[in-house]
Amino acid sequence: MIDSIKTNLKAVLETALRTANDLSEVNVVVEEPKRANQGDLSIPVFMIAKTIGKPLPETAAHLQELIRSSDLAPLFSSVAPLGGFLNLSLDKAAVAQGVFRDFEAALSEAKAGEGNGFGSLSIGAGQTVVIDYSSPNIAKPFSVGHLRSTIIGQAIGNLLAKCGFRVVRINHLGDWGTQFGKIIYAYKHFGDEEKVRQNPINELVKLYVEFHEMAKENPAMEDEARRIFNELEQGNPEYLRLWSWFREVSLEDYMKVYELLDVRFDSYNGEAFYNDKMQPVIDQLATQGLLKEDQGAMIVDLGEDLPPALIQKSDGSTLYITRDLAALFFRKREYHFDKALYVVGNEQKLHFEQLKAVVRKMGFPFWKDIEHVNFGLVLQDGKKMSTRKGKVVRLADVLNEAIELSRQTIEDKNPDLEGKAEIARKIGVSAVIFNDLKNYRANDFEFNLEEMVKFEGQTGPYLQYTSVRITSILNADDFHYDGNVDYSLLSQEVFFDIIKAAGDYGKTIERAALEASPSILAKYLLNIASLFNSFYGRERIAVEDLRERRTKEHLIYLVREILDDGMRLLGMKTIERM
Repeated sequence: MIDSIKTNLKAVLETALRTANDLSEVNVVVEEPKRANQGDLSIPVFMIAKTIGKPLPETAAHLQELIRSSDLAPLFSSVAPLGGFLNLSLDKAAVAQGVFRDFEAALSEAKAGEGNGFGSLSIGAGQTVVIDYSSPNIAKPFSVGHLRSTIIGQAIGNLLAKCGFRVVRINHLGDWGTQFGKIIYAYKHFGDEEKVRQNPINELVKLYVEFHEMAKENPAMEDEARRIFNELEQGNPEYLRLWSWFREVSLEDYMKVYELLDVRFDSYNGEAFYNDKMQPVIDQLATQGLLKEDQGAMIVDLGEDLPPALIQKSDGSTLYITRDLAALFFRKREYHFDKALYVVGNEQKLHFEQLKAVVRKMGFPFWKDIEHVNFGLVLQDGKKMSTRKGKVVRLADVLNEAIELSRQTIEDKNPDLEGKAEIARKIGVSAVIFNDLKNYRANDFEFNLEEMVKFEGQTGPYLQYTSVRITSILNADDFHYDGNVDYSLLSQEVFFDIIKAAGDYGKTIERAALEASPSILAKYLLNIASLFNSFYGRERIAVEDLRERRTKEHLIYLVREILDDGMRLLGMKTIERM
């Protein structure tokens, strides 16, 4: 709300000043004063006076008049010059009323089956965003290392949808590549079909690790694996059968994790889907004169700033960038996207720079719409997790352990709670999700399960507990939202801090969505939860005076709705008891 007041005030003043002074441009800065006793907002008058060529006092007086005659006037209790600044104090009751009016409008739309709730925006109306995320590698376990792409992508998709974008969620499965030559080689030479059928993922990973250990002593195995993959690309029936089987059992395993995380996709088309779509891309590159031969391989020269993009190996095999180009062009034709996001780790920065550069050289203007949403590593004992070395933590095991830890906490705190198993599931999974999303995505972070499931501190359970506490207070008084609010009471500072935070919810969602940064929303939720708990510690809600009690209940109801909606956007679950 405060941010929107700043934005609207700036726009109103700049428009009026340009018109009155016949200027093409005037810059008005609306900021917060350095001292709290100087008001809520401040406008430096120096540069404005210089721009319009009038004395400082005259400029300040003109600005006062413009504000008082504008539609924004009711939001300010005072507008007064001080030195070279114009200081403004907000009419806190009017601001509070504005926040509740927006909230009530959102409630009405929701009841009518319209809108996306309080804080929703229309900035994405008519635009489509495709998001490529999760994308685990077939025949490998869904590890904690895959967690970040999955939940960051899911949250970004939710945020963009809240802003009115059409979101297409794509799970670009890693179901092609030379690793399948290695797994097929290992399976044929020292695999056991019965073991694979009994425990497919664990056995396939074991074969993959064994291959690399043996290849250290026998490098020729690597050449043989490449040959096998090349034959797989050429349609070898036996290799295709094995590959299809490995893909099927892997996806069955992954769906269990997606079910736990409540993650859904619009497309599971993996790399293999684009096998018949790569040659047209290669042909087009050749037709445009962009392909060059380099030691038998085919490349696209990207100039001095980037290494050349390797399109096709000397043995005819394709690479990631070839398949990504084919996928990109398919998605453009299929979805007509306005933005294509790739939620992929920091280490793939060069790959996406090359992808954009190739598309640009091909003459397609949508290269500007390609964005690499990068993220850091999940560390285990300070080191990157690696399937190849056999040091992998299965995400399903971690989620189940988080659920069990949450169940134990519930047993200690509230052993008679009904539906403990389901509540523990919601707490445990949400704890893992929030612990990731509260961190800025580009940073690495250490995975510590015991810390993330605590009910206090900057954790998911803390947010859920705050929501449950508010629900308990409201249920105890049989509260129902009816808009019966004393706005003059909400103008007191102890209330107004929450009002200001609530008014910033929509702006927070916009920032988090456009910057593809769920941590912005996560930190906002921690802040508004902290404001409520501080308020609850100082203020008695169940007071005798009915109007005061109802006003306080309306305020905390607003907080709970924001918390619950924000947690939903992050992919967390809300609960009513814990």
